[in-house]
Amino acid sequence: MATQADVRRIALSLPGTVEAPERFAFSVENKGKLRGFVWVWLERVVPKKPRVPQPRVLAVRVANLDDKEFLLRAEPATLFTEPHYDGFPAVLVRLPAVTARELRPLITEAWRCMAPRERVADAPAETVAAPRPRGRRRSPERRRRGPRTGGAG
Repeated sequence: MATQADVRRIALSLPGTVEAPERFAFSVENKGKLRGFVWVWLERVVPKKPRVPQPRVLAVRVANLDDKEFLLRAEPATLFTEPHYDGFPAVLVRLPAVTARELRPLITEAWRCMAPRERVADAPAETVAAPRPRGRRRSPERRRRGPRTGGAG
């Protein structure tokens, strides 16, 4: 069973990671802005009331919506989503259902999604897996609709 201590240890082992002072969340600076890649899930327990932190569930950034769908189908006992995350590239991880060893690649990949390319390239190989091509892939729905068009027509 993975814990928040495991999450903290893994996230802070990645170059340039910053822990948020006010909540359990981790970011990396990219182009002058902090980009979150792992945070505690804030669950809406009561409608129209503030969300409540759920320390046993972690939100983890993924590269794109295709990766999100793949992961959700591959690991339904471990990973899930909720309507709040519809259309957003992140999955929710049940910490009691994973080990720290299983969590490391998810957190590392989340960091790689948000870190600047030069930081990923300079990171020690044992810390970060080999780089994979970056770029935005459209979700299947966006591919079916085609490109956006602007202006009046």
